[in-house]
Amino acid sequence: MHNFNDKVISLARIDLNLFRVFAMIYKERNLTRASEQLFLSQPAVSHALSRLREHFDDPLFIRDGHGVVPSTLAKRLWPQISEALNLIHLALQSTHNFEPERDLKQLTIAMNDEFEPIIFPRIVQWFSKFIPDLQVISVRIDRKNLRHELSSGRIDFAIDVTHTIEKGIAQERCMKDKFVIMCQSQHPILKQGLSKDNYLTSQHITVSTRPTGRVFEDFILSKQGLKRLIRLRCQQYETAIKMLAQSQYLLTISNCQALHLKKHHADIEIRPLPINIEGYEMNLYWDDEKSNEQETIWCKTQLLEIMKELQALLNQNNESGEFITI
Repeated sequence: MHNFNDKVISLARIDLNLFRVFAMIYKERNLTRASEQLFLSQPAVSHALSRLREHFDDPLFIRDGHGVVPSTLAKRLWPQISEALNLIHLALQSTHNFEPERDLKQLTIAMNDEFEPIIFPRIVQWFSKFIPDLQVISVRIDRKNLRHELSSGRIDFAIDVTHTIEKGIAQERCMKDKFVIMCQSQHPILKQGLSKDNYLTSQHITVSTRPTGRVFEDFILSKQGLKRLIRLRCQQYETAIKMLAQSQYLLTISNCQALHLKKHHADIEIRPLPINIEGYEMNLYWDDEKSNEQETIWCKTQLLEIMKELQALLNQNNESGEFITI
């Protein structure tokens, strides 16, 4: 007796490439974006979805605003289809050794704007030693959609401060840093001597792209019951530095950023923070499902080496007590 279930379970009745389309639509929740990721036309993706719908006798994806949402059956199918495609990908990879210059054409890394001038040039210089023609792309990090960005292949890695992550994202610490103060060389606080009290009562500039809410260093201070006097809030550290040059404000900033900015602003001083607060850690993030892929392993190793070199420069500054620009 033949019935609907016979049709569904028979591999001979379905093109396995359709499952690639299913997976990308599931990840992107949008047919246009799915077609872009698959390098197919949108009509081709729509046709593939129609064949899947006919095969499973289910809509699979239902229109919702500007995108689609998976049906109950699609949600049930997804874990097994995702795992099967991953196993096939690994099987195909095992047929040849990964050769960076031959196999790696593009590398996309997400990071914050303020760290891009420090990290991105190092990445480009490092990878050019192995792959001169590699296209390296830096994009702004989107923490809310990080897992989706990584799993869909929109980005390959992310470099960001430590934060809570969703299941499916792998991470490894790549740098640890502290906070310091930047101010103009004639700031009164330098003559008075830095202390917790005159730090807290001085006027401060803070930097954030968000319109409201505490920045990281204020959150850390608040855990000690401390609050400083914020007079200005701007979006860019370059703006804050220019304000320091013409005013008596303090800027609390990561040591790494301070050392980078110092080489362009010789008149601005760097001083240790007079309050014992914890610094911050930077992590490298990637799609956990790709952790065993040769390409991921190789790229991850290179990125960690780049960050290790940067950490060594920071440690050298900390041990010498001098502020050597980076």
